[in-house]
Amino acid sequence: MDSIVQPAATEQPSSSRNRLLLTVYTAAIFVSALLLFSVQPLFTKMVLPRLGGSPAVWSVAMVFFQSLLLAGYAYAHLLMQIKSRVVPVVVHLVLLIAAFVTLPLGIASAYGEPPSAGYAFWLLGLFVMSIGLPFFALAANNPLLQAWFVRTGHPDGRDPYFLYASSNIGSFLALLSYPFLLEPIFTLHTQNRLWTGGYGLLILLIAACGVLLLRSPKLAVADVQAEEADAPAPTLVTRLRWIFLAAVPSGLLIAVTAHISTDVAAAPLLWVLPLSLYLLTWVVVFQSRPLLPHKWMLMLQPVAIAGVIFLLAFGGEQNLLLTLGGHQLCFFVIAMACHGELARTRPAARYLTGFYVALSFGGMVGGLFAGLVAPFTFSWIAEYPILVALAALCRPSANERLAGIVRWYWLALAVLAAALVAPSYMTGDVSTWFEDHRVWLAGAVGVLAALLALALNADRWKIFATVALALALTRIYPADEGRVTTVRSFFGVHKIVVTPGGYFHVLMHGTTIHGAERFLNNDGTPVTGRPEPITYYHKDGGIGQAITAIRERKGAPLKVAAIGVGSGTLACAAEPSEDWKFFEIDQSMVDAARDPKNFRYISSCQPNFKPVIGDARLTFAREPDGVYDLIIVDAYSSDAIPIHLATEEAMKIYKDKLAPHGAVVMHVSNRHLDLEPVVVGIADANDLKSWVYDEDSGRDADYIFSTDVVISAREADDVGKLASSKQWEETDADEKVRVWTDDYSNILGALYRRLRYGEQ
Repeated sequence: MDSIVQPAATEQPSSSRNRLLLTVYTAAIFVSALLLFSVQPLFTKMVLPRLGGSPAVWSVAMVFFQSLLLAGYAYAHLLMQIKSRVVPVVVHLVLLIAAFVTLPLGIASAYGEPPSAGYAFWLLGLFVMSIGLPFFALAANNPLLQAWFVRTGHPDGRDPYFLYASSNIGSFLALLSYPFLLEPIFTLHTQNRLWTGGYGLLILLIAACGVLLLRSPKLAVADVQAEEADAPAPTLVTRLRWIFLAAVPSGLLIAVTAHISTDVAAAPLLWVLPLSLYLLTWVVVFQSRPLLPHKWMLMLQPVAIAGVIFLLAFGGEQNLLLTLGGHQLCFFVIAMACHGELARTRPAARYLTGFYVALSFGGMVGGLFAGLVAPFTFSWIAEYPILVALAALCRPSANERLAGIVRWYWLALAVLAAALVAPSYMTGDVSTWFEDHRVWLAGAVGVLAALLALALNADRWKIFATVALALALTRIYPADEGRVTTVRSFFGVHKIVVTPGGYFHVLMHGTTIHGAERFLNNDGTPVTGRPEPITYYHKDGGIGQAITAIRERKGAPLKVAAIGVGSGTLACAAEPSEDWKFFEIDQSMVDAARDPKNFRYISSCQPNFKPVIGDARLTFAREPDGVYDLIIVDAYSSDAIPIHLATEEAMKIYKDKLAPHGAVVMHVSNRHLDLEPVVVGIADANDLKSWVYDEDSGRDADYIFSTDVVISAREADDVGKLASSKQWEETDADEKVRVWTDDYSNILGALYRRLRYGEQ
């Protein structure tokens, strides 16, 4: 009887210990991931006002996070080379405590106003000095805790990569909860306090992990080390392959994020969606039994690449579902294929930390290319198609079917390329036909690449070359009609389009027109004299009516501040005797608008144009109080709004700068976000009354667009005849819409209202 009971008595403590080990280590890794990936949108949102809310802030932030992730992984790798079990535990706990002392999060005092140039490097320095130490300590946790877990002798320690999936579940939930839970409910101050409390909890969990490691039987650790000694070391080629497989989806993450965020809003809501999908791919591929088998993803990958080609060929995405859904679905499949290859080729537990160093190094390389190198190298967003093409090389080597036919493919591809590219250098019906059918031309070649992969199991270099040709066709035959010049800066890519026949010059950012000028009359003769403001600024539109009403109300020349230059259209809305001052964050935009080859508004109407360069929240705040009769806020990047210019605090600045009977005009036209209640709310919070203009011009063919405008003033008399106009409706603040502040904004709510109520 004793002989039967005794084994059960000895097994029970071991079983309980294993459960405790698994629970504590899983909890520590999960909480660490929650903190690691919730700090990204949280701190980036804190930084946004310093650089105009530009989507490029997120790209640079991703470069910082990926670089620190590499540093943390390298630190974990070096720490685990120490044979002592005590030293790594003590060193890492000291690091965590030192980082905790620097909390709560805040912008380093040395970083005040941004410089006039070199924004990206200034921003990297800001991140390093502000959150470098806490993030570095967090970055090391995932590989370090997995290595500790292996050395506890737990039975699952022989293949600990399931903990990486647990880590990415935490990361995924952190990012997804931010726009849908944290941002709409909590202020930045509250979010910061919650994050600091979570960091303290994490230190306790990691201390518990360290204690469990130190109390593990030495015999169990020795057994693990003996098993590890038999595992073969990965070759240099394998390590380089890991780096490449990690770099491509990492770069694509930044490229696709920039692509979609340009057209909606510079806000964490849209940034975290692709990053959440990116993390979800890690969760899936490192599960013991993946829900989506890797062979399925390899089959779908060329189809996803073809999907991106179609989307890029279509060009101007006019509906939100296509922009957000199409590109992100294709990105998810491509990333799944790349990360699935990494999971398939992962090494034994002995080489775990080195594997993670290779992954993080690849992630940093991809991030550096898309976030820093590409903006300084290309005048357009070339990194997106480049990385899509490189994704074809992430496929494993294959044995080609029908090799006798496929070997002639290079010659056939060269002939096909010549036949499709040559018409771009021609004129006439052939060239016009190719331009009109660009979507099907590029799409057909993209489908050819997919068929090559699926039907013939072709070599990845053949697939890559075919994809490159298809993507080149989207550039050779662009979606924009007319001649296109691109201007790229830290704040995005602007296109100056000369329409067919040269009748109009149009300024675009993303898919949104920001200004236009007529250069030729309908009979083909040049337009002479003072250019007429069109697009959103024509005299009969909301902005034009507001300027006229304030001018008539004052009965004297106006003193006006205009935030945002665009094509310079508002320069010609000024009377010669008036004093207009412009504020613009992007010097390249000023240079483009000032060049009479692009637009003549500034050269014709204000030849001595001297704008104030910098973020308007900082530069305009230095203006004297009580001097402006009219303030026009029209600062957008495509349809993306600089949120910090639409808060209660921002409106207070505008109000302080107004003359006794002045008014603030805010241009809120937007395809995706309902901003009228937001502006009315921040005006009401500053004791200002608001009138809303929302009317369709019906003249889009002449580049005269409908506009949504809100004008706010202290009293009805201050807006003159607008107060009694049927086109302008006095509007009270909506109690259901929480007032936006520097500490709180809710892009999701504005998006929901637009989707629910449409353009009404």
